[in-house]
Amino acid sequence: MTRIVATEPLGAAPTWAVLQRVLFDALDEAWRVYEARYCEPDGSLHYTGSMQPRDGADDFYEAFTGWGVLYQLGGSAELLAATKRHWEAVTEQLDRRGYLAGEFELGYDWFHIGEQLTVFLSLCAADPADESFRGRAVRFAELYLPDSPTGNYDQADRMIRAPHNGGGGPRHGVCENWRSYGAELTNMQPYGLPLEDVPGVDSWEDLADPANADAMGKAMWDRLGQGDVAVNLTATSLAANAWLYGHDERFREWALEYLDAWAARAAANGGIVPDNVGPSGVVGELHGGRWYGGNYGWTWPHGLYSIGMAVCVAVLNAALLTGDPGRLDLARSLLDLVYRHGVDRPVDDSDTPLRARWAAELGEETATPTFLVPNRHGLGGWFDFQPPQLTMPVWLWQASLSDADWKRITDLRERAGYDWRTVHDFRNKEDAGHEAPWIAYLQGDNPDYPERILGVALSQVRRRLALIARDTGEVRDRNIHHWQRHNPVTTEALLQLTTGTPQVLFNGGLLPFRVSYADAETGRPGLPADVAALVDTVEAGRTCLELVNLAGTATRRVVVRAGGFGADRIDEIHYSGAETEYPGAPTAYTAPVAQPVFGTAAVGATEVEIELPPGHRIRLDLRITVRANRARHSTATTKGAS
Repeated sequence: MTRIVATEPLGAAPTWAVLQRVLFDALDEAWRVYEARYCEPDGSLHYTGSMQPRDGADDFYEAFTGWGVLYQLGGSAELLAATKRHWEAVTEQLDRRGYLAGEFELGYDWFHIGEQLTVFLSLCAADPADESFRGRAVRFAELYLPDSPTGNYDQADRMIRAPHNGGGGPRHGVCENWRSYGAELTNMQPYGLPLEDVPGVDSWEDLADPANADAMGKAMWDRLGQGDVAVNLTATSLAANAWLYGHDERFREWALEYLDAWAARAAANGGIVPDNVGPSGVVGELHGGRWYGGNYGWTWPHGLYSIGMAVCVAVLNAALLTGDPGRLDLARSLLDLVYRHGVDRPVDDSDTPLRARWAAELGEETATPTFLVPNRHGLGGWFDFQPPQLTMPVWLWQASLSDADWKRITDLRERAGYDWRTVHDFRNKEDAGHEAPWIAYLQGDNPDYPERILGVALSQVRRRLALIARDTGEVRDRNIHHWQRHNPVTTEALLQLTTGTPQVLFNGGLLPFRVSYADAETGRPGLPADVAALVDTVEAGRTCLELVNLAGTATRRVVVRAGGFGADRIDEIHYSGAETEYPGAPTAYTAPVAQPVFGTAAVGATEVEIELPPGHRIRLDLRITVRANRARHSTATTKGAS
């Protein structure tokens, strides 16, 4: 492995580097506090409450969202074992409650299965050598293969047989508690009617009539609970994850076949992905021939958020499986079509039910006219206008690094009425939402973004710790979202700054880093102790970053890897150094002035080792061939390798 030694003394430590290491320390303390407060000794959650209001297992796993990723970035060495222990204990906890089959969700929609899957996927990526998780990854993916005894997949029509599916096979119908869907479900009222054409139900108020509520519930079971839906595309993450272990072509073939089926439906529908396929394999079969109206589809409840997320997850998986960025076209055309229906209007004047979310993300700028795009489509056409959620176009660019995908993002910035450089102090459910100021930073006009986003991350960790400290009552029968809302682990800032990668697509996306690290001394993934990293340039053939060792006496050896799952190759590396007599004579008042020097080294591999003496820094300019290798899960660097 190519090895480079940093020769530039650090001098005054950059603020971003100090804050980054403070954040690592704060997170290490925070997850332990959370664990002590909310977990049983075996790792399961303090929860003995009723499961009657529940229809799926997602929220129990989401209580540990981000933990595996934090370990991958350089969090505590104990965090990997802790996260595995919690995953396995929660799995046993849910199995006893009857929510799993063979350790996998019994049968639920993929909007929610995807949410719970992110924890599992992060553990597979963090420790590919763990045979128990590898075995699970293969078993879970096999649930959707054509020959699976579960019967989830109908190969003749290239469709998953029900909106709710999983380890127990197709699970027709929707939530048990929605056999009757009445006006008392006030938490669902902001999303409107699940079906717009149920006789006698023209408004939410009509659901106050028990007969109408029963009619709506029956229609939902009969129509929203049958056939295939677009959010099932997220199931391709199971196949991609299993394929990354050993390139078993069964998983690749199924994922591409299933995605191609939806691409063909979109092509037949004017380029927009429909949200429903009837039991006979016909789009619109249960919805009067309409391409919209399916479960977690264009009309109800989230529209573009759920459909776009699933399509983006699937095309990113396909690009990973094939190395072909052309596989992203289905999501590209989908976003472009929706954006063409955009309007310029203040969020305060829009029809979205999510104004509170945008108030947190935009602050007072919700009163300023800005570019809004429709998120939903119903009998009256497009509605639910919101600012574009940037995670989707940013991930398309991240996967391709093409000029066209970058231009889609910069065009959105030009149309926005709010300042993309502003960093608001908030944390949403996805631990995302700060893509705009990060993109502005990568464009070169938001130079203090690293310090500000690290400050926000620290603020949010402190807030969650304060919420935990105040939460002194019994928690065994709380609303299950209680745990998620107190989870103090945040990774968005660290992902952006240290790896040049956006936050993972929350509903089941894999997380291929733009650049990643390993400790050459221990072999574990992530930045070693005392080391901070800052990526400031991401281009098709180039990634630039700085490494800083804040230690006073310890030398750190860092392995720098390019590309998600080892797909990219570092051809050569340009790096900074210094000629200096540092630290100089003890009689001098200052250290000697360093003369900058620059070096170049041929690499021709996916990784390079950087030796950082104590109190030193180095800037790396990696010249990269993207998608030079087949992506795969790879074990950490061998301990002590050089």
